Amino acid sequence: MSSKPANYYDGIREDMLQYIPKDASKVLELGCAKGHFSELIKNKIGAECWGIEIQPEVAQVAAKKLDKVITGEASQCIREVPDGYFDCIICNDVLEHLADPYTLLTEMKKKLTAGGVVVASIPNVRYCYNLFNLVVRGNWDYKDEGILDRTHLRFFTYNSLVKTFKRLGYELVTIEGMESEHNIKTKLLRVFTLLTFNVFDDIRYEHFACVAKPS
Repeated sequence: MSSKPANYYDGIREDMLQYIPKDASKVLELGCAKGHFSELIKNKIGAECWGIEIQPEVAQVAAKKLDKVITGEASQCIREVPDGYFDCIICNDVLEHLADPYTLLTEMKKKLTAGGVVVASIPNVRYCYNLFNLVVRGNWDYKDEGILDRTHLRFFTYNSLVKTFKRLGYELVTIEGMESEHNIKTKLLRVFTLLTFNVFDDIRYEHFACVAKPS
């Protein structure tokens, strides 16, 4: 197993459940970890849930909860799943770990049913604390997790996400900022963004939740 914190694969991401189509009958989660989020989907809407997970030991845990789990790197394993099968493909904090998330996103379109969507949670590199550390303190320090997770290979902002999905042939149905629960200065940031005519509105958000469908 990778040298990640002990609880790295235990996240449930209940905050992302609202973006999963309620009528989805077949769901694929890339980077499903121990399967907690997809298990939640199974329990809530009764969908058939598949997962892809790169860590073998973690994938074995997920396999006890989900309908099918494939072990391996998402960009390779996506070719093993059937075309036109899934109503929803989930990428919660996955794309930023890949050297080439763009080819994966393109390949994913083949795996969706007509009307199927991609649901993704993606860190915002312009998040206020990250921006402060870079611009004011001059620091760009990688960590075991978070926006500057040392295994992140790609970094995204609101604008770059909009451009990326459009360039790859997707229509962004939803792109919403998700504020950190630990951001004690949320109210002050909201006032600041209003005073600056919302030019810096995106810095409030630690992640963006995206729902996209092929154009």
